[in-house]
Amino acid sequence: MTSIEKVRLGNRLKVARAEKNLSQEELANMAGVTRQTISSIETHQYTPSALLAFLIAKKLEKSVEELFFLEGYE
Repeated sequence: MTSIEKVRLGNRLKVARAEKNLSQEELANMAGVTRQTISSIETHQYTPSALLAFLIAKKLEKSVEELFFLEGYE
Protein backbone atom coordinates (compact mmCIF):
# COMPACT_ATOMS: atom_id res chain seq x y z
CA MET A 1 0.00 0.00 0.00
CA THR A 2 1.36 3.42 -1.01
CA SER A 3 1.04 6.40 1.28
CA ILE A 4 -0.21 9.63 -0.34
CA GLU A 5 2.77 11.44 1.20
CA LYS A 6 5.15 9.35 -0.93
CA VAL A 7 3.39 10.08 -4.22
CA ARG A 8 3.71 13.18 -6.33
CA LEU A 9 2.52 14.24 -9.75
CA GLY A 10 5.30 14.02 -12.29
CA ASN A 11 5.04 15.68 -15.65
CA ARG A 12 6.47 15.82 -19.14
CA LEU A 13 5.35 19.39 -19.66
CA LYS A 14 8.73 20.83 -20.60
CA VAL A 15 9.26 18.16 -23.29
CA ALA A 16 5.74 18.58 -24.70
CA ARG A 17 6.18 22.35 -24.74
CA ALA A 18 9.49 22.01 -26.61
CA GLU A 19 7.85 19.71 -29.17
CA LYS A 20 5.41 22.53 -29.95
CA ASN A 21 8.24 25.12 -29.84
CA LEU A 22 6.41 27.08 -27.14
CA SER A 23 7.93 29.19 -24.39
CA GLN A 24 6.56 29.05 -20.86
CA GLU A 25 5.05 32.49 -21.48
CA GLU A 26 3.28 31.35 -24.66
CA LEU A 27 1.81 28.26 -23.00
CA ALA A 28 0.79 30.31 -20.00
CA ASN A 29 -1.08 32.75 -22.24
CA MET A 30 -2.82 29.86 -24.02
CA ALA A 31 -3.88 28.33 -20.69
CA GLY A 32 -4.82 31.61 -19.00
CA VAL A 33 -2.22 31.36 -16.23
CA THR A 34 1.08 33.06 -15.46
CA ARG A 35 4.49 32.00 -16.72
CA GLN A 36 5.41 31.37 -13.08
CA THR A 37 2.58 28.82 -12.82
CA ILE A 38 3.92 26.88 -15.82
CA SER A 39 7.45 27.07 -14.41
CA SER A 40 6.25 25.86 -11.00
CA ILE A 41 4.41 22.91 -12.54
CA GLU A 42 7.48 21.93 -14.58
CA THR A 43 9.72 22.04 -11.49
CA HIS A 44 7.23 20.14 -9.27
CA GLN A 45 6.70 23.13 -6.97
CA TYR A 46 3.01 23.32 -7.86
CA THR A 47 0.47 20.60 -8.57
CA PRO A 48 -2.13 21.79 -11.06
CA SER A 49 -5.82 21.26 -10.50
CA ALA A 50 -7.48 18.61 -12.64
CA LEU A 51 -9.10 21.38 -14.66
CA LEU A 52 -5.76 23.08 -15.36
CA ALA A 53 -4.08 19.75 -16.19
CA PHE A 54 -6.81 18.96 -18.73
CA LEU A 55 -6.65 22.46 -20.20
CA ILE A 56 -2.86 22.36 -20.62
CA ALA A 57 -3.08 18.90 -22.18
CA LYS A 58 -5.70 20.10 -24.64
CA LYS A 59 -3.61 23.14 -25.59
CA LEU A 60 -0.60 20.87 -26.20
CA GLU A 61 -2.75 18.34 -28.09
CA LYS A 62 -1.85 15.57 -25.65
CA SER A 63 -3.83 13.39 -23.28
CA VAL A 64 -3.55 14.14 -19.58
CA GLU A 65 -1.85 10.74 -19.15
CA GLU A 66 0.81 11.69 -21.69
CA LEU A 67 1.69 14.83 -19.70
CA PHE A 68 1.12 13.85 -16.09
CA PHE A 69 1.93 10.68 -14.16
CA LEU A 70 2.32 9.46 -10.57
CA GLU A 71 5.84 9.28 -9.17
CA GLY A 72 6.46 7.03 -6.19
CA TYR A 73 3.33 4.97 -6.75
CA GLU A 74 3.79 1.23 -6.33
